[in-house]
This record gives sequence, structure tokens and C-alpha cells, in this order.
Amino acid sequence: MADFLKYLTPGERDKDWGIYLNVSGYSHVQPFSPYPSPAHPTGYHFNWDQGRLLNEYQINYITEGKGILETRTGKYQIKPGSVLLISPNVWHRYRPLQKTGWKEQYIGFNGTIAAQFLAHPLFSAELPVIQIGMHEEVLDTYLKIFDLAKEEKPGYQQIASGMIVKLLGYLLSFEMQKEFTGKRIATIIEESRFKMRAAINTSIDLKELADHYHIGYSYFRKMFKSYTGVAPHQYYLELKIMRAKELLLSTDKSVKEISFELGFQSIHYFSRIFKSKTGVSPSDLRS
Repeated sequence: MADFLKYLTPGERDKDWGIYLNVSGYSHVQPFSPYPSPAHPTGYHFNWDQGRLLNEYQINYITEGKGILETRTGKYQIKPGSVLLISPNVWHRYRPLQKTGWKEQYIGFNGTIAAQFLAHPLFSAELPVIQIGMHEEVLDTYLKIFDLAKEEKPGYQQIASGMIVKLLGYLLSFEMQKEFTGKRIATIIEESRFKMRAAINTSIDLKELADHYHIGYSYFRKMFKSYTGVAPHQYYLELKIMRAKELLLSTDKSVKEISFELGFQSIHYFSRIFKSKTGVSPSDLRS
């Protein structure tokens, strides 16, 4: 792919959207080449001694070569699969090693909604490098943003904003998966989720489920919540509520019948839980 660099001029409508793209580009920095390129305008160019501050977020994905990033918090080694997260008004400097150069894909963006997403602890300025490895879907997201920036068709900023959110989602997902990659507990959790779905019309003892896999329930609960975002009991309950909504809207079964069909021993308990989860009672939803 040929080197590409595009600086953009988002309008007020784009800024009001909440996420807007300022710059996007790809560069294959050859060994012993000057860095950054002299083609960068004043706001982006920097020399190594001074470093720089930006007034936007940047996500730089390194797919080949090695380098270094420095911030006030420390020095970080860059390798293929590294993602550099640069926050506004954070001093930094980075460059490839002279003997290797590197390939970089980068975007610069800003906005009020962007700030909300980047407030997640994973994207802290204290952790400016994430090692995600090589992922085709991440590279493809960059390429789609590049295509949008090159053409600048009406509404391209709004589509690009969705791609930026998608990219952030990938980064968060890959980081969350690191804890479970290649571990037995990941298989246990997946099998447990399957068993919960299969037992949606009955009841399942979650402590016995943990015993079945020869692990303590407290550990099972902790890892299940880390994996799915919710505790196993709440996950199982959410499955039942989702099924209850389907039955209420697609069948003529009474609320009492649905309650007992899904393993709730009391219609009053079912109605109370249903309303707490959905905001409406079962009868109100149906009507």
C-alpha cells in the first residue's frame, strides 16, 4: 500500500455529532529515514528533543518494525501488533528504530462522545501502549476509514465515527480476552452458558454447576463476571426474562403459565423481577 496522509476540516455539524476525524494516514517508514515526515504540518510535526502535545486523540497501529514511545510516565517498547494511544495535552514522542523502520496506520479524532469512550480505564494516558497482536479486522477498519477520508463524500464523518467506535471496541475486546486465552476456565464458562440456555425452562443450581467442573463457586462467579460482564445468576435470570418477553409477545399464554414454564415458583416474584429488569410489568408489555 502506498503512503497516504489526509488532514480533514470537520464542520460544526460534524463536531456536534460527538466524534469527528481530523487526520488519517498510513506510512511505511524505511530504515534510517527521517521521522516524522517533513510533510506533516506544524501542529503535528515535532523533533525528538522537544516532543509534542496534541489537542486530539490518536490511535497508531504498528504492523511491522520496532520502535519506542516515551511519555511523562515512562518509556515503552513498540513492536508489530502494538497500538499507541495518544491523549490530548499529554506530552509524548515516538519513533521507529533506525535499523528497522516501521509500518504505521494512524487516525486522529476528537469530540465529546469520543472523550466519553476514551475515559475507559483501558484507554488511560497512564497506559499508552496496548499489545493486541496482528488482527485483520483492525487493519480492515483502518483501511475503511482511509477510503472514507480520501473521498470525503457527504456524511463520511458520521460513517467514520462509527468506524472509530468499532476500533475502540476491538481494542477493549482483545484486552479483555487476554485473561482467558488458552485457559480451561474459558471453556468452562462457554459450556456453562450453553447449559444455562438449555435449562431456561427449568432451573439450574449454579453452585452444583461449579462443582461439576471441580472449581469453587466464588472463583467461578468472579471469572464468569469478568468474561461476560455479569454474574452467573444475573446472566441466567436475563436469559429467562428475554424468553419471557418472547412468550408474552408471540403467544397467548397467561402470565402465570409463562411464569411457571420458566421455572419461577411464584407469579408475584416473576412479575417483580420482570419489572425491575424491563421497567414494565408483564401485562403492561403485552398490552
